Amino acid sequence: MAIYLGLGSNEGSRKANLEKAIVSLKAAGFEIHEISPVVESPAMLPDDAESCWNKPYLNCVIKGQVDWQPMQALSILKTIEKELGRQPSRRWAPRPIDIDILIWNELCQRTDQLTIPHPGLASRAFVLSPLCAISPGLVIPGTNKTVFELSQNVSVIPLWMGILNLTPDSFSDGNTWGDSRVLAEYLDEMISNHVQIIDLGAESTRPGAETISPKLEWQRLQPALELIQERLAGMQIRPLISLDSRNHETMQRALGYGVNIINDVSGLSSPAVIDLVKNSGCQVISMHSTVVPADPSKLLPTDQPAITQVKDWLNRNLEWWIGQGIKPDQVIFDPGVGFGKNVLQTLDLLGNVKTLREFGFRLLIGHSRKSFMRGFADNSPEDGDLGTLGMSLSLCHQGVDIIRVHNPVMHAKTYRAWSHISN
Repeated sequence: MAIYLGLGSNEGSRKANLEKAIVSLKAAGFEIHEISPVVESPAMLPDDAESCWNKPYLNCVIKGQVDWQPMQALSILKTIEKELGRQPSRRWAPRPIDIDILIWNELCQRTDQLTIPHPGLASRAFVLSPLCAISPGLVIPGTNKTVFELSQNVSVIPLWMGILNLTPDSFSDGNTWGDSRVLAEYLDEMISNHVQIIDLGAESTRPGAETISPKLEWQRLQPALELIQERLAGMQIRPLISLDSRNHETMQRALGYGVNIINDVSGLSSPAVIDLVKNSGCQVISMHSTVVPADPSKLLPTDQPAITQVKDWLNRNLEWWIGQGIKPDQVIFDPGVGFGKNVLQTLDLLGNVKTLREFGFRLLIGHSRKSFMRGFADNSPEDGDLGTLGMSLSLCHQGVDIIRVHNPVMHAKTYRAWSHISN
């Protein structure tokens, strides 16, 4: 077990406030093991709240250990809050920093001063969503339920995954990021707008794409990974880095450059990739497909609903993954929009994706600018982004954990407005 703290800020420079709080916690002796991505959420407001209180929060969860006792910790956290500018105020008034004890190892206690686990943990998406990003399989003391299981009862806050295609031939954005200055500007834009995951890929999987060697794939990836390391240097709050690949040699090298997630488009079918994921403990996205690269002639049969066939595939593979030593909380499932499904099958799948969370895996959907939308969107990136955005809001409503898109900043800004009235 470990100690989990929840941090929030909705006044002043929110991200800077979170960063300062983490630095102060480290200086006070809190040994940090992991920091979640930040999620943005509407402020919790009482019925008599002033209009100026309606400021969205940035929230994150940190995992670690410390020698303090809980009541000692409470005193230290209050001191840090005061040092960072928090003043006594009415309940739920805006504040530059809020630090809550969520979980304290296996402790369950209820006193007038402190309740552990935090009494609001099980019902607050702005706690469960970042907590699910780092410890989905954690059993909450006193509940016999995991973080993921509790997240099924709230409106999940999605993590936005921004696509970086480092290829010359991707169908919508090939050869866009060859200029390091342009790439650096885009990375900075995503970071400043709190995009939670950056997904790099250097081999196209579009229909008709040619397979490339791991050597060429790495030649495309390495400069971008080095640039990301440079841009993130010194940051406490940072996006997760995902590698979109099917070559275990590339995956192994990328883990040494700070990659957090392996995005395996081959569906976690390679023994070498399974060994790498098992031994590294990294998170892995496993995608369903009939074939990679995508081939419009190799589709799922039409005699059964696509969602049924994807569930059957997931059932078969789940048992095998576990037998190979993969932990279920390492796996994020991607049903593979555009890989082996026709237009109607894809729409059926997207309309029922929430049922896939019943398998106990976090869920990722990558529908951005896909060709199935051409029936109601033209081929321009701008119109493709609008069609993508419309579908993304439906996916938010269905509780999808990670939504992979080409224009994550537009999505994050749109979600901010949608979240204020979606409940």
